[in-house]
Amino acid sequence: MYRFKSILKQTLWGGEKIAKLKHIENAPSQIGESWELSAVEGNVSKIEGGKEDGMLLTDLIDRDKEALMGKSNYERFGNRFPLLIKFIDAKQDLSIQVHPNDEIAHRQGLPCGKTEMWYLMPSEDYAVIRVGLQKKITPEEYKQMVVNNTITDAIAHYNVKEGDCFFLPGGRIHSIGAGCMLVEIQQTSDCTYRIYDFNRRDKNGNLRELHTEKAAECINYEVLPDYRTKYEPRKDELVQLVDSSVFTTSVLDLDKTVTLDWSAIDSFQIIICLEGEGEVAEDGDDWQPMKAGQTYLFPATTKNVEFRGKMKLINTYVK
Repeated sequence: MYRFKSILKQTLWGGEKIAKLKHIENAPSQIGESWELSAVEGNVSKIEGGKEDGMLLTDLIDRDKEALMGKSNYERFGNRFPLLIKFIDAKQDLSIQVHPNDEIAHRQGLPCGKTEMWYLMPSEDYAVIRVGLQKKITPEEYKQMVVNNTITDAIAHYNVKEGDCFFLPGGRIHSIGAGCMLVEIQQTSDCTYRIYDFNRRDKNGNLRELHTEKAAECINYEVLPDYRTKYEPRKDELVQLVDSSVFTTSVLDLDKTVTLDWSAIDSFQIIICLEGEGEVAEDGDDWQPMKAGQTYLFPATTKNVEFRGKMKLINTYVK
């Protein structure tokens, strides 16, 4: 198993929650994102600790190939790691955005689209998520609502709390509101089309660029009754949140020893510790410490892992 050094991103809308979660001393201000596991060019994660300390994730894949990725994943992705894991702390509203799905991304000359999910961590009482259209509009009506500053009227709003979950396939309009702290799991893509930014200006007094035409092509104009993921929380067992072709994700809220059997799954496994602390053992090996704010990557050759302690974990992989 491998743990990685965080890549911290200072943003205009960032806060202090990530530094507190990860116990970062002398942390920079306004950390909006912590990239926990990334193969995005220019932001490739480095292993922290052990004999591979400092090794790039891309070099690890190049060395271990299907032993790390899984046979089918390596055939599908090669040396391109398919997922990007982030912690996000929004002290202010983020812009309203949309990402292309795979089909549109390929048409635009991109390697893949950007499907993602959010799992809410402890957030402010006023925290809001905007996801999906709540009324039927046409592409032309969408463009006019952006011009008229009324596009938020067409988007579903949710008051959110810890444990809320949202699945965001490419094409689903969305925005993280002020006060939200969450973990984001997404396809490895940095393609974002900004729909609306509340007419905010940067430090130089300029409005940020909007991608109105490209976004109009990407938006899924379907209206659903509810965009929140429904699941029944249970203690000390995996509870599935998302099962898709892009990733499969579950939550594990434990306060006793739990063993996960991965022997039948041909994929790397990612464990993100959201809260608490404890220990983890891979295939009966020595126990290693695990605590909130850490992310671990397990190779596809891992048969089982054992956790003990009081922790809340997210488990995700690509099948």
